[in-house]
This record gives sequence, C-alpha cells and structure tokens, in this order.
Amino acid sequence: MSPSFRTIWTTPQKDVEIIDQRLLPHEFVVVTLKTYKDADLAIRNMTVRGAPLIGATAAYGIFLAVKEMINHGHDDSFLDEAFSTLRASRPTAVNLFWALDRMRAALDNATDFLEAAWQEAEQIVEADIETCRLIGVHGLPLIEAIAAQKKGEPVHILTHCNAGMLGCIQWGTITSPIYQAVQKGIKVHVWVDETRPRNQGANLTAYELTRHGVEHTLIVDNTGGHLMQHNMVDIVIVGTDRTTRNGDVANKIGTYLKALAAKDNNIPFYVALPSTTLDMTIKDGLTEIPIEQREQNEVKYVIGKSATGKIEPVLICPETTPAANYGFDVTPARLVTGLITERGVCAASEAGILSLFPEYKD
Repeated sequence: MSPSFRTIWTTPQKDVEIIDQRLLPHEFVVVTLKTYKDADLAIRNMTVRGAPLIGATAAYGIFLAVKEMINHGHDDSFLDEAFSTLRASRPTAVNLFWALDRMRAALDNATDFLEAAWQEAEQIVEADIETCRLIGVHGLPLIEAIAAQKKGEPVHILTHCNAGMLGCIQWGTITSPIYQAVQKGIKVHVWVDETRPRNQGANLTAYELTRHGVEHTLIVDNTGGHLMQHNMVDIVIVGTDRTTRNGDVANKIGTYLKALAAKDNNIPFYVALPSTTLDMTIKDGLTEIPIEQREQNEVKYVIGKSATGKIEPVLICPETTPAANYGFDVTPARLVTGLITERGVCAASEAGILSLFPEYKD
C-alpha cells in the first residue's frame, strides 16, 4: 500500500468507491456506491468496517442522497429518510452519528445542498487522515521507550480486531504508531488476534501488515493471555468504536479479556482513538453503550478460500445449533493504561479526557 492509498475515494463523476473488505485478503475488489442505499448496505454487511470508515461512508451516503434528490426531483422527505436509514445501519460506532450530525448541520446552513454535502464529506475524510497521523505521532514515544529498554530486540505488540488503515482512511489508529515506528527503524513484531467471528485480524490486519512489510504472527483469540504470562508481549494497543466520558471503551468482542490478561501481567494496555469516537453524553459504558447483536451465521460459518480457489462459507457446527453473536464488549476504564488521541496521551478518565479536550466540559 502506497502512502496515497485510501479506503474510500471518489470518481471524476463523483460516485464513491470503496474496497469490498469481505473478500480480503484473497481478492481486491472495488465497489461503486451510487445511492445512499448502497452506502447503507455497505455499512450493514461490513463491506466497510471500522468506526472512522463507517462515518466517512455515511457522510458520502448523504452526499449521494442529495444527488439523488436533485436528479430525481424528490422533496426534503427523501433526505430525511436517508438520514434515518443511515443512522440505523450500525448501533455501536459513534463516528456514524457524529458524521451524520455534521452533514445535517452543513445542509441546514446551505444554499447549495450538493456543494455543501460534497465539501463536508470531503472535510470529514481529510480530517480523519490527519487525526490518525497525529495518533501515530503521540503513540510513537510509547514504542520508542520500550525499544530503548530492549536494546535492539523487537517490540512485541498485541492487538485485537482491525483498527488499521482499512478501518479508517489512511494510517489507521493502532497501526499509525506502528508504521511510524517502522519508518524510524525500530524493530516491531505484532501479535495479530484472528478476531472471530468475522476474522478482521486474520483477514485485514494481517493483510495490511504484510503489504507494509511489518513483521507479524497470526494467533487465535485465546492465545494472548498465554503470551503475556510468558513475557512475549510488551504492550497491547487496541482501537475503539465508542469511548465514554469516564474512559470506558467499547471495542470488538474479546477486547475485555485482553485487558484483564494485561492487567494481571502488568502489561500496558492502550486504546488508540480519534476524538470522534468519544461519546461524552454517557458515563457508564456497561449500561449505556448499545451492544450490537449480529446474525448467528457469522458465528456458525467461516468464510475462506478453498483448495479450488473459491471464496465460500463453511459450516463449523451442527446446522441446528443456535449461536449468539455479540459484536462488542466494554472494557472498564480501570483496565486501560491510557488513551492515545490526536492531541496526546491521557488517562482513561473524565479528568484525563478533559485535559486534552476542554471543549467537552459542562
């Protein structure tokens, strides 16, 4: 992947193009979004993944809705329907609602709806790129400090799910400090959780790190605790879809267990997040963050590339066995060493967050 590589972009005709992440790492397929319903479906079926990319896709979805409204002579109710549909596409990632609120505000103050929607969506994308770059700038010293102690030995980083550039626009959140460390010549090795049931680690994080030449090893989700017990992990860095006012973190299911293991083994556990994933309206993540429950076939089937080269689902349990598919869990702030943001690193607490983002004070 080149430095100019992006996960979402526009054509000269101002259609929107994305990568079908359901087919990675086996096939690289570009999908064109022509309507807001295309954007909605891409979010719902996980063609796009990751809180920042979901937000950007929703923003472009509103732009596409404005185009449809103008081209087909729809009234304002069409746009209201687009906002409602996109808001309901995923419940947990707060970037979705943040991006849609920005698009609504931009249109409320506009005379030229199409231009206003275009400019706001573009600004959301460009801001995310710079935000992720800065997360890397502030996260890099954490890796540098460990590298200095290890005197040339690799820094072993464990992560969960995918919060790399494929979950954002460029750089990524957890991967930004990793890529910047590699650029500085620091030896880094990443333990990549496969991240069942959708295998975002195996499919996406491993794909990214391979393309960037970063040393890594794929592990099953339950291996992390063993590695920590045997001093094979120096730091854990994960992403987040929503972080509360008091520092509770919602991330892909299984993150909480990694935080518990890290705490028990005195290993620093950091969360890399753009401020767009902060939800300062809630405090108690365990009771107030909605946890998405997805359909059971994501658990019962694994999608992979067969010996014949075909990408297909494979049933891994008795066909009649029911499955529960909780998409996220909440890691309490007490287990989080710190939050890596675009403005610096802070404690996972209200005071820590407000020290970097005083605009959120009551």
